[in-house]
Amino acid sequence: MSSGKLQVVGPGDAIADLPDTGEVRVGAGVIAADRLLRTVRAGVPRQTKNRKIWTEGRSKRYAPCVGDNVIGTVIERRSDDFVVDIGGPFAAVLNTLAFEGATRRNRPKLVEGDLVYARVVFAHKDTDTELTCLEVTGKAGGFGPLKGGMSINCGSALSRRLLAVPPAPVLTALGETLKYEIAVGQNGRMWIDAPRSASVVLIANAIERSEFLREDQTRLLVQKLTSHMDRLDDG
Repeated sequence: MSSGKLQVVGPGDAIADLPDTGEVRVGAGVIAADRLLRTVRAGVPRQTKNRKIWTEGRSKRYAPCVGDNVIGTVIERRSDDFVVDIGGPFAAVLNTLAFEGATRRNRPKLVEGDLVYARVVFAHKDTDTELTCLEVTGKAGGFGPLKGGMSINCGSALSRRLLAVPPAPVLTALGETLKYEIAVGQNGRMWIDAPRSASVVLIANAIERSEFLREDQTRLLVQKLTSHMDRLDDG
């Protein structure tokens, strides 16, 4: 994939060659054909930190794809699994044993309304999506229940941009001034936690307002927002 410039593609366009060795992670809007990665919808090619490639379009509803990281809300607890809303056409299912350290006697005690950060392991347009809170290594790796903080709908285009390589300028700029935790789901949701509720609101505001800004504009925005909070603290 080319980098540095915005590349708009259409259905059937080639965006990368398939390597002779190694694994390629294909996301939404991309297929492998004739030793090439091709798009199946209009949009902009993107790549995440773990080298997953997809086409970013302006879809209104999240379409689950294997390997996606998602933020979901527990809507029902059953004997062996949780039913989770991830914003897709069907509810997702999360097995009670799909957590690090979980056993038949020691299962996570999630209730309706709890948030989880999970990974899609099975997706089909006509049935429930299956989730796990484990990496392929069997470790949590950041997945699991999300305690405290605030969940925000930010749109799939912005959420995927926050996960792209290199890191989004707004996250870097915020990290230079504030202490915070963030989880971003490719289903258009993000979760933010910080020592102060005012910081959570500021971070969410900065991220949402930075979507269409250049890096220099983003840094100015973050400086303005954080300086305003500092003035409130001094007062």
